[in-house]
Parts: sequence; C-alpha cells; structure tokens
Amino acid sequence: MKVNEILANLEAKHPGEKEYLQAVKEVLLSVEDVYNQHPEFEKAKIIERMVEPDRIFTFRVTWTDDKGEVQTNLGYRVQFNNAIGPYKGGIRFHASVNLSILKFLGFEQTFKNALTTLPMGGAKGGSDFSPRGKSDAEIMRFCQAYILELWKNLGPDRDVPAGDIGVGGREVGYMFGMYKKLAQEHTGTFTGKGLEFGGSKIRPEATGFGACYFVRNMLQTMGEDFAGKTVAISGFGNVAWGAALKATQLGAKVVTISGPDGYVYDPTGISGEKIDYMLELRASGDDIVAPYAEKYPEATFYPGRRPWEVKVDIAMPCATQNEVDKEDADNLVRNKVLCVGEVSNMGCTPEAIETFIANKIPYGPGKAVNAGGVATSGLEMSQNAIHLSWSEKEVDGRLHEIMNNIHEQCLKYGKENDGYINYMKGANIAGFMKVAHAMLGQGVI
Repeated sequence: MKVNEILANLEAKHPGEKEYLQAVKEVLLSVEDVYNQHPEFEKAKIIERMVEPDRIFTFRVTWTDDKGEVQTNLGYRVQFNNAIGPYKGGIRFHASVNLSILKFLGFEQTFKNALTTLPMGGAKGGSDFSPRGKSDAEIMRFCQAYILELWKNLGPDRDVPAGDIGVGGREVGYMFGMYKKLAQEHTGTFTGKGLEFGGSKIRPEATGFGACYFVRNMLQTMGEDFAGKTVAISGFGNVAWGAALKATQLGAKVVTISGPDGYVYDPTGISGEKIDYMLELRASGDDIVAPYAEKYPEATFYPGRRPWEVKVDIAMPCATQNEVDKEDADNLVRNKVLCVGEVSNMGCTPEAIETFIANKIPYGPGKAVNAGGVATSGLEMSQNAIHLSWSEKEVDGRLHEIMNNIHEQCLKYGKENDGYINYMKGANIAGFMKVAHAMLGQGVI
C-alpha cells in the first residue's frame, strides 16, 4: 500500500477536509504493514474503496421559528460502509457541522462498530442547526423537517441513526416520531429512544460507562486500578456525566470538568449531587461550566484553559475532536499520567498521540474507548427486533462483555516487542481486518 499516494489523491479530491483526511491518515499508517501481508486486499482495492463513503446525502432543511420567520439550514447523512451490517451512527446538530467532520465521524464509526462485534456498519449525519436558545417547539419543527428530507433512506435494516452532540433523547424522540408517521411503521430505526417507546436501559450513560470499563482494563494490564486514582475529565454533557459517575463508583476521584468557557478544578472530587448538577448545567442551555465554582466554593474556575494542566493519574477527554494538543500531552507526561482514555471522537491531535506513544503512556483511541455508546445502541436494536426489553443489569453485563472483547482485540494486534501496548494500532488493525474481510467476501460492489 502506498499511503502517501492514496492520501495525496484524497487530498486532491477533497481539499480542505482536514478532519476527514486526519482520520484516514491515522488508520492507513496503522494498518500498512498488515495490509501489505494480504495481496488479495490490494487486488480488490480494499483501501481505495474503504476510504470513500458509499453515498452522501446533502439537503436543505427549511423550518419556521416561533416568530413565524422561515429559517434554512443544511442537512447531511453520510452512509460510509455497510459491509458488516446496516449503517449505524449518530446525528449531530451544531453550528460547526460540515461535511469533513461528518465524513471523519462516519469513517471512525465504521471501525468502532466493527470492534463491538455487533453487525453494524458506519454512518454519521447532522446539520449546522444549533439547538442552543431554541424553544422545544422550534426544535421539534426542525427535527421533523430534517427527517422529512431523509426518511426514505432510513430503516431498521438500512440505516439506523442515533444521537450525538446537540441531539439527545428529546431530539431523537421528535425525529423518530416523524419517521414513524411517514413510514407508517414502528421499528427500531432510531436508537437512544425514550424507554416508553423502545429505548434501552443505561443508554444515556453507556458511552461514559463503557469508557471506564475499557480504561479499567488498561489499568489492570499495568497492575493498577481505578480505586484511589484522580481523574481529569473534559466536557460536562451525557458522556462526561456517565464517565464521572462510573469512575466514582469504581473508587476514583474526578477532579475536573470543562466547557467552551474554561475548566473547573474541584480537589474534593466531583461526586454525588455534584455529578447530578452537571446535568442541570447542560439542561440550562448556556454551555458554560463557570456556575459550578459559584455553587461549590471549594472548586476553582479557570477561564479559557483546558484541564490537562492538572496533575492527575488518568485523563479522559470527553468533549470534542482535537481537544488535546501537543502542549496538553506534554503537560500530562510531565505530570506522570498513568494512562489516557480518549472518550471523545479523535479527541487527541496526531502530535499529542505521538507524544503519548513516544513516552510509552498507554493511550486508548476513541474508536475503542467510546464504543460503549454505539454498542448499547446495537443492544437497543436487538431488543427492538425481538420485541423485548432487558433489565439494567442485563444490558450492563453485555456492555461489560463487549468492552472486554474490544480490549482483547487491541491487545492481540497492538502488543509490541518491548511489551508496550499500542492501543491505537491494535484498534485500527482489528476493526480494519473485520471490515476488509467482509468487503472481500462480498465481491466488488
């Protein structure tokens, strides 16, 4: 495989799509050696086919606000790869949404879903619509308008969306309701639904819970555990909330959360009612964490800064892509962090990842660490298909098993001669091999 040639061709075809090109480069560099051991992959041009999405839908979403004024946004759905199952991936509503971000997320989702061992392909969708400051009625009208354009391309065995940034249970409910009306069927076409109409137990917490189960496995391979450790977390939404909740249950002390305005450091630990308060902060719609330090005076708010300068044992970025850069990585290494579990999608820049690996710091990539969210979505699809609802204990047990299996796959492909476990390489190769063999077995299509 000629990685540089493939990347140059992609850059020429998709100029300026930096997030997408970054995600592709990371995977190609990781799998190059194993790919070259399989001439059948080269003959079938597996890589050239894998890096391009199957199809992209781009559409206008027109809706009316509460003042009666007509608003227009752009909507997207990127169906990336369905070699191992129906397209599966979230929908993101945020002003920053563009095609590059959605292609990178869909590409990552393909390998993440393969790692879960569940039959799900990769996809992603969204819009540059921002729910912040909008009324429930405006959000409902937007969600209905979005699905009106997309519904014919969705279905339980075709494409199953879920939530993402800006899309929670409320938005999923509005989209599912519109889909159900248009399709005239009640099927598991969305995940993250309300428990009253097909949702799964622990789905809101699943990404954070699964991340902690994976990080615990990382720690155990080092002879360590969560108990007694300090943890830095970024973000303060559902993912950060789930991670803080589970890390605390496992005996750790979470000392930071963050938002676009800066970060909060609470040396007494973010636990109990403080974790509940994270959801209140999110529900306020202000997207800031500064009020935490006002409510809890033992905490300090650091405006415009990121939490990775705090000395902790475990770092778990939970916010957005490229939120940990080289300077942050240097700070973490200097402060002797034990391991980094990337809970956000592509949360670390390539330079940050290189720093962790060069210093032999165990670094778990998002496609492995945060796979608990989509794994539980897959479990929701299974429950919908058999018209049953599993208990919280049963779902959590299955999530445990899935995250353990993902960790085992990373060990299988990522263990190096000196004993260091390159989790990024392990996750990329494991996901790639499954998708590549599925594509090969289905012919050139």
